[in-house]
Amino acid sequence: MSKIAVIGTGYVGLVSGAMLSDFGHNVICVDNDGDKIKLLEQGLIPIYEPGLEDVVARTVSVGRLNFSTDAESAIRDNEILFIAVGTPPCEDGSADLSAVSAVAKTIGENINGYKVVVNKSTVPLGTNRKTAQVIRSELLRRGVEYDFDVVSNPEFLREGSAVYDFSHPDRVVIGAESQRAFGKMREVYRVLYIGETPFVETTPETAEMIKYASNSFLAVKISYINEIANLCEKVGANIKDVSKAMGMDGRISPKFLHAGPGYGGSCFPKDTKALIHEAKKQESPLSIVEAADWANANQKLRMIKKIKLGAGNLKGKVIAILGVTFKPGTDDMRDAPSLVILPELVKSGARLKIFDPQGKKEGIWRLADIKDSLTWCDDEYSAVTGADVIVLLTEWNCLRNLDMERVLKLARGRYFFDLKNIYQPDVMRSHGFSYEGVGQR
Repeated sequence: MSKIAVIGTGYVGLVSGAMLSDFGHNVICVDNDGDKIKLLEQGLIPIYEPGLEDVVARTVSVGRLNFSTDAESAIRDNEILFIAVGTPPCEDGSADLSAVSAVAKTIGENINGYKVVVNKSTVPLGTNRKTAQVIRSELLRRGVEYDFDVVSNPEFLREGSAVYDFSHPDRVVIGAESQRAFGKMREVYRVLYIGETPFVETTPETAEMIKYASNSFLAVKISYINEIANLCEKVGANIKDVSKAMGMDGRISPKFLHAGPGYGGSCFPKDTKALIHEAKKQESPLSIVEAADWANANQKLRMIKKIKLGAGNLKGKVIAILGVTFKPGTDDMRDAPSLVILPELVKSGARLKIFDPQGKKEGIWRLADIKDSLTWCDDEYSAVTGADVIVLLTEWNCLRNLDMERVLKLARGRYFFDLKNIYQPDVMRSHGFSYEGVGQR
């Protein structure tokens, strides 16, 4: 059993801390946000992630998971120190490492014996070495010598299924430079190691690259299928059949071949831009990733054009928006297509009635600039009542099986834009809807 401190209780930090505690370790989750720590101590989870509340309650009840604002004590009292703070994008696309550097400095100021410092945050190439340099500088300033290792251990968690992903990973990537560090990390993940989960033990730089290369490849795959969908609309092909047949090829797989309004979230937009920035800095540009980033931004604009062309003049019309989070199973709206599409609909003179099972809390402040044109609804049928146009943006389960006869009676208009291709065009048209999906007629 290891003694672990996880510094940062955002999405990655809280999930990692709770799950490591569930693996049998003693874990303290640290954050400088006192209000957040108070909520966690009361058993209130600040993010929506299915299953996480139960894991936190279970591990807190047996005393293996605790919360604190005292990073200094956590660093001194624990041997394994996870850095799980945010690395938001700067204006030039690069990752802002100020929080990582601040934690590294605090570690250097308080280290009192051998420590394994684990970068769990998504960080650019070379960050592990920079982290080590910051710690060494603080040790030199203090005039003391303590041994430590800095390890890259990127996360591959999908929002909405992070609890499962943490305990059933496709692989565990560990980038380190000493066998001692590799050994300590095997102990941390012993539950997975003895279960024969594949472990990739490599250099820190390679581990950092694995994370960025993986996310950027998936972003490329999404942008590719979206552009194929756009062509399908022009030539009369059906993207759902195209995607299905492509996915049957073992070299391709069906995952991330679903056409839609573009990707969003906390990872793909940020990570592609950070990798593009790093590649340009190294004078080794990634033209394919650059194209995917451009195509994704353009896809969101195409959805706006699709709605305007299909529904005509939007001035004075009421549009029901079904889903605003970037994907189902999360309350996260970071870089969601809705943040691009909804303001443009309002600019065209429309009023919006919105329903999302988990998106209201974040949506209220993210869409504050257009709040006077929005009405938040408690369910999907309230949203469609009196609507001239319906736009489905997020494929929540409750939106996958709408009672269309009821929708027809409640709605004023018949325009239905299914931007996630949930419904069958012929069935929707047989109900009397003027239906449009993405990449199909």
